Amino acid sequence: MEYRIEHDSMGEVKVPADKYWGAQTERSRENFPIGVGIETMPAEIIRAFGILKGAAAKANHALRPEKMTEEKLAAITRAAGEVASGSLNGHFPLVVWQTGSGTQSNMNANEVIANRGNEIAGEKLLHPNDDVNMSQSSNDTYPTAMHIAAVLALEDGLLPAVNTLITTLRRLEAMHAGIVKSGRTHLQDATPIRFSQEISGWRSSLEKDVELIWRALSPLRSLALGGTAVGTGLNAPKGFDEKVAAIVSEMTGRRFVTAENKFHALTSKDELVFAHGAVKALACDMMKIANDVRWLASGPRLGLGEITIPENEPGSSIMPGKVNPTQCEAVTMVAVLVMGNDAAVSMAASQGNFELNVFMPVCAYNFLQSVRLLGEAIRSFNDRCAVGIRAKEDKMKANLYNSLMLVTALNPYIGYENAAKTAKKAYRENISLKEACVALGFLTAERFDEVFRPEEMAGE
Repeated sequence: MEYRIEHDSMGEVKVPADKYWGAQTERSRENFPIGVGIETMPAEIIRAFGILKGAAAKANHALRPEKMTEEKLAAITRAAGEVASGSLNGHFPLVVWQTGSGTQSNMNANEVIANRGNEIAGEKLLHPNDDVNMSQSSNDTYPTAMHIAAVLALEDGLLPAVNTLITTLRRLEAMHAGIVKSGRTHLQDATPIRFSQEISGWRSSLEKDVELIWRALSPLRSLALGGTAVGTGLNAPKGFDEKVAAIVSEMTGRRFVTAENKFHALTSKDELVFAHGAVKALACDMMKIANDVRWLASGPRLGLGEITIPENEPGSSIMPGKVNPTQCEAVTMVAVLVMGNDAAVSMAASQGNFELNVFMPVCAYNFLQSVRLLGEAIRSFNDRCAVGIRAKEDKMKANLYNSLMLVTALNPYIGYENAAKTAKKAYRENISLKEACVALGFLTAERFDEVFRPEEMAGE
């Protein structure tokens, strides 16, 4: 491998000749061989750095044209745009497990943009610190990148996936209108419910989760940029924070504002904790929905067997013909990971000391992993399972009429205690509710038929 010599304040460093990164990136690459190739800085963070570096250059040009010249602006914005597009991701090798401030990833962006910008300009025009990092500090750029990445990931990835599943569930409700089945509580038989009502519960849960996520997005729109090292804004021109937030908004098509209190913005990660809590709520509901689906599809002969789901692949290496609810299993595994990530995000957010939180990379990594994987799992569950859910009406009807909890309909006519006696006699002697009720003398057969209407017990 060929190398070139780069230098920083600590001296010279050998850097692979075909890479745009510089000395500080290389030092971090050598000093933190932890999770290499697996737990690298999320692509969402790299994209956010490209956006914020381009925005910062434009703000500096407007406020400090003598320092951020037209030539420098052109080189930085073009190189930063390439970073934001993902075309330079191969030049961002650093792992999550580095400095807790994300300093080395900020410098990675500065060095890549400077070296690529110099290549574009055809001369040594840009310095990573003096030009690309102008009016900034790692301490305000990394939390800014976290918020930009979080907003884009939620709006572009997770929310569209959930809304697609909501649309599918709404269609399934209409498709299965009028089908009455046995309800279940405590995994025990309960009073009747329409299958469309059961599905509506799933849909409504997801709609509430979407509402919670939208509420959580608002605090994430506050950007720390402009606070520089400790929140005072040292070395940033007056108005830089507001201007750069406006430019980020213009570049992304999303609303961002400057954080009202930069001391808070650098030290507290409560916005991410709050947002991840909403994501966790969605994961909890997806766990419940996926479990409901696999319970209802269990069997095919010895389980509940009230619905069918798509058969996507063989389920066993030894049992021929076995098919498993694998999409449900994938969703539930991702849900478990999200719940675990919530603990990590919360712990990371609690570790701010004085003017800076130094657990930011792990906080960002876990947050973005949760959002990305949950969105992908929901989309896969929708496309490969939910769209194909179909009721097995014969099995639903058989289970419904075999349920002892239909006796609840008799409460107004024979009372709770007599209804309980009827149910217990029917269960003990393996006879129907009608036979038990008549044998106990509570109702005549004719009167029983008049008042016993299971389909009417589910309401509208």
